[in-house]
Amino acid sequence: MNITPTEIADVLILEPRVFGDDRGWFFESFNEQAFNDKTAAGVHFVQDNHSCSAQNVLRGLHYQIQQPQGKLVRVVTGEIFDVAVDIRKSSPTFGQWVSCVLSAENKKQLWVPVGFAHGFVALSNQTEVLYKTTDYYAPAHERCILWNDPNLAIAWSLTDSPIVSAKDQVGKAFQEAEVFA
Repeated sequence: MNITPTEIADVLILEPRVFGDDRGWFFESFNEQAFNDKTAAGVHFVQDNHSCSAQNVLRGLHYQIQQPQGKLVRVVTGEIFDVAVDIRKSSPTFGQWVSCVLSAENKKQLWVPVGFAHGFVALSNQTEVLYKTTDYYAPAHERCILWNDPNLAIAWSLTDSPIVSAKDQVGKAFQEAEVFA
């Protein structure tokens, strides 16, 4: 596994070793010991989530203020533009965001640690995303920051107007959002 830090050091891009031949390919998508040895994250995942999105569906920017979740995100079908926003008030990168294109083809994964809001837009039709979380879903603690907040100025990779859920349309402005200390 190759690990590349992003412009925000805590957010990492993971690239597995892919073994291919004339039969196809194989790779180990997750190994807890290798992940923790290489990232020093010291995490244990408790839940896997799987979503399917049509092209231009935008999900996010989501986080849980209590029972916060670290997320390891990968794509099994299609392609996404994935975004992590630092919402740790004490962080030198507070309010900054990083992005990565994840696809079934490139097999990259994005590690989004606790303290970040997360979102993505599907760049292809029938995009399937799998992500592991370090804590369980807790709807009472779920929060959402507006995907198009002008203070964040995320350069979403959009070709058309995004398809956004009713819940995500009423997310909080970044300056009004509940954030981590």
